[in-house]
Amino acid sequence: MTKPRFIPLPEFLPVSDEQLKERLTEFRKMMLQRRTVREFSSQPIPRGVIEECLRIAVSAPSGANLQPWHFVAISDPEVKREIRTAAEEEERQFYKERAPAEWLEALRPLGTDWRKPFLEIAPWLIAIFSQPYRLSPKGKKMKHYYATESVGIATGFLISAIHHAGLASLTHTPSPMAFLNRILQRPSFEKPFLLLVVGHPSPRARVPAIARKRRNEMTSFLE
Repeated sequence: MTKPRFIPLPEFLPVSDEQLKERLTEFRKMMLQRRTVREFSSQPIPRGVIEECLRIAVSAPSGANLQPWHFVAISDPEVKREIRTAAEEEERQFYKERAPAEWLEALRPLGTDWRKPFLEIAPWLIAIFSQPYRLSPKGKKMKHYYATESVGIATGFLISAIHHAGLASLTHTPSPMAFLNRILQRPSFEKPFLLLVVGHPSPRARVPAIARKRRNEMTSFLE
């Protein structure tokens, strides 16, 4: 077995407690402005902006550093139209036939339905795939441990990067999502994790009047 190789921790400069608080306060204020948007502008976004966001996403930690993800960025209008058609078909069946009444009631304050025009209007879609395993050069399956958790962390990095850049996003999860493998020609061992819609919000964009839980309902300290 090859002995692990270690290098010095790069460019990690110590900061004071006061600097920590200042940085976090600034970041918190920025992130609290983030809202999920369903009304997008068709204003183009340069490919380089999306590339930079993806560079941040793939810097995320992963189980055993196996990086079990693949991101497909889509701006092609024909591909977006095909994705919308397939997604709306799944969503139509979900809302009319498969969704439990309890789930539909939970969705009611958000005002959502099976129609997903944003999949064509927004300039970019990013399809995120999880890789539960990889194939060796000889075709042997090699398991990726904690693949779902790792892809979830990378997706969080990506959403934060998109918001920090000044853009809006929407996490879209039509169920099932196997049509993404077919349309985007991804291998069968990749599992669609999320479809992220990215762009500038429409000048007419409105968001639901909802609130977060109180902090003490979501966090605890043991000291």
